[in-house]
Amino acid sequence: MDKVLLNVLLGGKSNYAPTWLMRQAGRYLPEYKKTRSKAGSFLDLCFTPKLATEVTLQPLRRFELDGAILFADILLIPKSLGQNLDFREGVGPLLTPLKNKEDLNQLKNINQIHNVLNPVYDAVSKIKAKLDKKITFIGFAGSPWTVSTYMIEGKGSKDHHITKSFMLEFPDIYDHLISIIEEATIEYLSNQIIAGVDVVKLFDSWAGSLPNSYIEKYSLIPMKKIAMELKNRFPKIPIIVFPRGVGPMYEKFSKVNVFDCIAIDSSINLKWAKEKIQKNTVVQGNLDPAFLVAGGKNLKIKTKEILRNFSSSGHIFNLGHGITPDAKIENVELLVKTIKEK
Repeated sequence: MDKVLLNVLLGGKSNYAPTWLMRQAGRYLPEYKKTRSKAGSFLDLCFTPKLATEVTLQPLRRFELDGAILFADILLIPKSLGQNLDFREGVGPLLTPLKNKEDLNQLKNINQIHNVLNPVYDAVSKIKAKLDKKITFIGFAGSPWTVSTYMIEGKGSKDHHITKSFMLEFPDIYDHLISIIEEATIEYLSNQIIAGVDVVKLFDSWAGSLPNSYIEKYSLIPMKKIAMELKNRFPKIPIIVFPRGVGPMYEKFSKVNVFDCIAIDSSINLKWAKEKIQKNTVVQGNLDPAFLVAGGKNLKIKTKEILRNFSSSGHIFNLGHGITPDAKIENVELLVKTIKEK
């Protein structure tokens, strides 16, 4: 198979670790900043297929990567459900918070979400047409838990106290919200697949803020439901999940047979991940993004350590979270060069 990354996700072998980087298209690239300014707003950038295509392809022109990830945002689902969404420079996303059952009842019917999301599917088709045939195309969405935190808090949060309080105080209403997000995510990812992505990834960026006893209920099970339905519709599509910050619970995620790959964060011990996760499934990760800021010999040493640990196969090289805006282009170049060295 020409697509090395896709081949590894499907259980095949490779003589090197196929590589892509979370947020590989973004604010550390001058060409991204130029395109972003042309778009006017972040949402306009996401919803203008020509510009979203350009931004998705930009890192592939610079770096010898094996995967392209669609340029979009996990909060396009709340937007498509009718929740007000704005991205403020220096502040981040702002939404009108959901506070009660009445607010939930105001959300749009699932069948209406595509009116908002059609430009994303158009972007997928345009990107697919321009991608090198050797590049694996990755679509994505946020997990129900992570997306729900923004919908309830109305913005990003460090501890998600408001969401957890809502979840505990109004469990029936919260469960209904989770089911709405599940259903919308299934439709959203299905349409990405139909439009041309090879793989989909579920980002549960805030899974680690859940009380340990709720990780299975609100992180693992909702993502499993989504994955099962996607596998039912598209049996050959690999699914990556990233339950960031769940610690030892990663092992439980790795045993879910509809998850083809578990992305791990930078806090996870490499030896433990090899013994507890890689024996069950493909591992993706887990270089700390700070190494792409600092660079130098420490970047090379850590990269080689990760490669040695997962050398037997079943490893996709990536970061433990997304590239930061202060990452240096020369360090990304050094990373990719180090990975490709024999």
